[in-house]
Amino acid sequence: MFDATTILGYKADGKAVIGGDGQVTFGDTVLKSNATKIRTLYEGKILAGFAGSTADAFNLFDMFEGILAEKRGDLFKSVIGFSKMWRKDKHLRQLEAMMIVLNTEHIFILSGTGDVVEPQDGKIAAIGSGGNYAISAARALDKHANLEPRELVQESLEVAGDLCIYTNKNIKILEL
Repeated sequence: MFDATTILGYKADGKAVIGGDGQVTFGDTVLKSNATKIRTLYEGKILAGFAGSTADAFNLFDMFEGILAEKRGDLFKSVIGFSKMWRKDKHLRQLEAMMIVLNTEHIFILSGTGDVVEPQDGKIAAIGSGGNYAISAARALDKHANLEPRELVQESLEVAGDLCIYTNKNIKILEL
């Protein structure tokens, strides 16, 4: 788990949404409060977010986008190919980052060890130091509230921002 961020992905009702806070922390100091840790990939058809080293994350985004292009945007095939590449390359295995990638059909967590995890419920994933707070809130809201996917992500990240010292409420959200 990485300190300094919270990323939450959610897919429901034919929509996919990802959100992240803006805090960048170095030790016990906030370096930046408005960082962007989420982006669209493959012609705006895939959403992605990262937790961990920024430089490592941008390298991983670029590599993953290359595989997406090679696999013509097939997210499932791309995460498998990416995982194989990640695990085989001794330099990649040293990268300190995790990613969530999703579209309206699939959602995955990609770990720094090359693991690919599809959430048990198939619709909610969270990473980063505030990830457990965000996913707990998202599961409760998904079960007991009637919110649009974007609202659910916003509210869940607000809860994480209230509880996690490495997460703020400068939330950015993207959706498909």
